[in-house]
Amino acid sequence: MFLISTRNFPPELGGMQNLMEGLSNALLNHGPVKVFAESHNEAENYDQNSNLNIERVAGLKIFRKYRKANLVKEFLTSNEVRASFFDHWKSIENIEKNLLSKTKSFCLIHSKEINHPVGSSLNKRVLTALAKANYVIANSKFTKEFAMKLGVKNVTVINPGCNYPIPINEEAKEFAKNIYGDASPRLITVSRLDGRKSHQNVMMTVKNLLPKFPSLKYISVGDGDEKKNLLKLRKELGLENNVELIFKSTEQEKVALIEQSDVFVMPSVVYKKSVEGFGITYIEAASYGKPSIGGIYGGEGDAIKSGQTGYLCNGNDLNVLYDTLLKILTNDHHKELGSNALEFSKNFNWNKIIKKYIELI
Repeated sequence: MFLISTRNFPPELGGMQNLMEGLSNALLNHGPVKVFAESHNEAENYDQNSNLNIERVAGLKIFRKYRKANLVKEFLTSNEVRASFFDHWKSIENIEKNLLSKTKSFCLIHSKEINHPVGSSLNKRVLTALAKANYVIANSKFTKEFAMKLGVKNVTVINPGCNYPIPINEEAKEFAKNIYGDASPRLITVSRLDGRKSHQNVMMTVKNLLPKFPSLKYISVGDGDEKKNLLKLRKELGLENNVELIFKSTEQEKVALIEQSDVFVMPSVVYKKSVEGFGITYIEAASYGKPSIGGIYGGEGDAIKSGQTGYLCNGNDLNVLYDTLLKILTNDHHKELGSNALEFSKNFNWNKIIKKYIELI
């Protein structure tokens, strides 16, 4: 029996949600899985169609973590649990270490959530919580080094897994075909709309590339705080015909847009102390044979082999971003990189990644 306690789980959308779902389903091949997750207004339908045993925790957010912790403690007390997995230091914080000693415990870290000044009260809470786990799992080499500088011990790197590519239905293919039209080349970003992802700089670079590529189209899939700013910038730059902002899409529509693109572009930067810990969407794009352009500040180097499966560049420097995109789009260079990316993505299949966890149990 495996136990998962998570603040992030489908049907809520997001990279962490996909990670915890993938981990849970991969563990099913090795035994039953019990998941304690947050309530969601679409959870009933999702849970009914899942092979997982999911228990949802509702109520005010301020009390939810205590209720979930009590449920986890009751489960650990009354069941023989082979290993327990926590998606966040706050998920393990209220579980007594003597209960965790009955099982091998793993707590995942991603970078932003542990970024508190050394010696601060929050830093001390993070260190105390993570010390309860047998293994602290960092999503990249960058995150491991970052965590160790903050005082975290016993850190092991296991990159997130990916269950892509998935088959794409004809309706979604037609949707993507209508979005792109005759555009070429085709760029895409799939992410939340926040300042870290550099959507604005990509849009300005698209404007600068149009003299060389007048039929270029850039698709952004995702919603977030930068929505109004991006709509305003698109209008100011006169890019209504070259930039498509899709705030809501189905999973099928998303992957169809990736599959029909040429290059995945997300040159992330440091924004309000937040940095890209890994970037699973680079691997998702790679699984469809698409190269990526990522940033240089975080853990993207684990997801992109610069010069082989895409490029890492300074997303704050418009000249560098322009030169990088020009290089990847010239003489069909993106096709060679895409072929390498497809092969590289196979290293992140959940069937391979889960073995790294099982070896530690």
